[in-house]
Amino acid sequence: MNNEKESDLKLELENRFLTYALSTIVSRSLPDVRDGLKPIHRRILFAMESIGLNAA
Repeated sequence: MNNEKESDLKLELENRFLTYALSTIVSRSLPDVRDGLKPIHRRILFAMESIGLNAA
């Protein structure tokens, strides 16, 4: 059985890039509604606390 199907390369690339771009925006660029932090900011604060750098 051959399950291959023909598709237009340009159309496939556009669809896959759009999916990737939206995923990246949602996962990295938008702040979390729970605390307002982006993932990178959360990692920085966690690393600072783990080495003893805090505001107090």
